Parts: sequence; C-alpha cells; structure tokens
Amino acid sequence: MKHVLTVAALCYGLSLVASPIAAQAQMPSGDAERGRLEFGVCRTCHYAEAIMGHNNGPSLHRIFGKVAGKQEGFNYYSDEFQSAQFVWTPELMFVWLENPMAMFPDSSMMSAGVPDPQKRADLIEFLKEASVREP
Repeated sequence: MKHVLTVAALCYGLSLVASPIAAQAQMPSGDAERGRLEFGVCRTCHYAEAIMGHNNGPSLHRIFGKVAGKQEGFNYYSDEFQSAQFVWTPELMFVWLENPMAMFPDSSMMSAGVPDPQKRADLIEFLKEASVREP
C-alpha cells in the first residue's frame, strides 16, 4: 500500500506542473543570491558545484534534465529513487522541495522541506545559475 501512495503522491506532484502556464503562475521568480544562502542547509548532504562531486547525497550540479536516481558515481539512492522514471525540471523541483517525504516517504533523504514558495524559487534559481557558471 505504501508504494501505491508513493506513486499517487508523485502523480499528484507531476500534475501540479503538467501545465507550463500553471507552473509559472505557481512558482515565483527566484533570486540566485538568496538561494545560495538558503542552500547552506542543503550542503549537509548536497553540493551544487561540479568540482565537489557527490556528498552524503548526490551532486545537484546540472540536476535539471537528469533522470532522478541515476547519477553515475552515487551509489546510495533509496529503492524508490532507483526505480524512479522522471526527469528533474525546475517546476518538479519546486513541488518536490515543499515536502520531499510526501513524494517518496521511504527515501533516505532527511528533509522537512522548504514550505516557503519564495525560498524554493530562490533555491532553484541558485541551482540553475550554479550549473551555468561551472564546467
């Protein structure tokens, strides 16, 4: 039953971002500098810089456009992420960051989420810009 709820939660999250117009209306414009500061908490497990590689969690460098749970060199994905079949987009990340455990309750990611929409948008903008600045 837990797996069915997980799939349902993911489908719900994906439905929120299915329409680009609706997603743009829901996600405010982000500020990369504010996002850099917000990312400090995420650094416990993730890095956004290419040179740093993986940490306790997978690298988030150039995360957008990658299939979830499939980064080469990171071997600690939960079973849920290993079987995931979706590609990270800014819109999906926006939904995910609100409450990561709602989508994948059995994930090993330990995060209470980022309930503030502006902070989530700022984090996403930081991840976009960090990926552009580095090789």
